[in-house]
Amino acid sequence: MVKYPNDMSEVIYFTNRAIEPNGNAKAWAFKVKCEKCNIGMMGKPVENGKVKIRATEYVCPNCGFTEEKSLHESKLTLTVVYTCPYCQNSGDTTTEYKRKSFDGVKAFIITCQKCQKKIGITKKMKKPKKGAAPEEAVDDDD
Repeated sequence: MVKYPNDMSEVIYFTNRAIEPNGNAKAWAFKVKCEKCNIGMMGKPVENGKVKIRATEYVCPNCGFTEEKSLHESKLTLTVVYTCPYCQNSGDTTTEYKRKSFDGVKAFIITCQKCQKKIGITKKMKKPKKGAAPEEAVDDDD
């Protein structure tokens, strides 16, 4: 059973993408509890009421505990509800919260449970490059 977010304050990442030719994907990563105080939800630092989106750390608003971005994001899980663009199968899956190279563009990669083809969930406004050789699991610093 997939748990959907009730509010955008519960998630670190959320997207709703159309995938060419006839697919779509809705993906999100929930915030995790602070491992020090176990009360606050870790998130990017907030300064003057605005979230610092380019911050390289995550902070607990309750106790002030900070954690390096790469270390924190390795603990996150991406949940995806999708319709496969190849076979039209609808399903849901989870994957690690890590962008990899997919047709020359950084993307979260999932595999269709029916036809086993790879589906890339790219960043906003990014299109896979036509004719690009698929690269295998290249790490991304973002």
